[in-house]
Amino acid sequence: MIRPGLCSVTLRRLDADEVADRAANAGLQVIEWGADVHVRPGDDWAADRAFEAMARHGLTCDSYGSYFRATPMEAGKFGDIAATAVRLGASRIRVWAGKAGSEDVDPDEREQVVTGLREAADVANEHGLEVALEFHGGTLTDTAESTVRLLEEVGRDNLGTYWQPPQDLPDEQALAGLALVLDQVRAVHVFSWWPSNERRPLTARTELWTRAFGLLAKAGRPLDALLEFVPDNDPDLIPGEADSLRKLIEAGA
Repeated sequence: MIRPGLCSVTLRRLDADEVADRAANAGLQVIEWGADVHVRPGDDWAADRAFEAMARHGLTCDSYGSYFRATPMEAGKFGDIAATAVRLGASRIRVWAGKAGSEDVDPDEREQVVTGLREAADVANEHGLEVALEFHGGTLTDTAESTVRLLEEVGRDNLGTYWQPPQDLPDEQALAGLALVLDQVRAVHVFSWWPSNERRPLTARTELWTRAFGLLAKAGRPLDALLEFVPDNDPDLIPGEADSLRKLIEAGA
């Protein structure tokens, strides 16, 4: 029920074929292609190249990792993002909830983000796609409570959220947040940061991830677990981290 995969941003320095090759050789199943380097919105050549690389290596695209933030400046631009996602064979587009945290945003800006997310979800729906929110500080999804509120405000069935452990949050609080958003989680970004943003092997947070995958298994629906960061951005660490990821998923189940 939980597929192990890779965010292409983990290997920003490598080209699409090598990203796919390393993911496949590590026994991963899916890729989230990032819109920052590997496949920019509207770049049909890059999207086709990534799709062909996946086909050669027996992988699929679970998600297109966009940097759309639902601001008024981006109005009318989501069509290119959705078309690129379709070209990749993705089923989901990752988006961001504005540029301000839930405690700092003013009411007008919040309403603009809500409107932008509704429009994005509607465009995605026309293309047969889901949308999921990046769960991240400095946005309206900086806490589980704010994420739930935002999803209710937007009110679109094809809009869900990602989850990842918030920076510096103790395990119990992080897991309580996951439980709160569990019904809306579509995928998780998997990494081990502690303390702050110090990148460590996944095994450094075995207890957190085992319990997290235990919760995710109870969701009773297919989900994706995507390696996002590895220590020193070292491509040679991918096989070991992928093995740890599979073992954590199995332990949680």
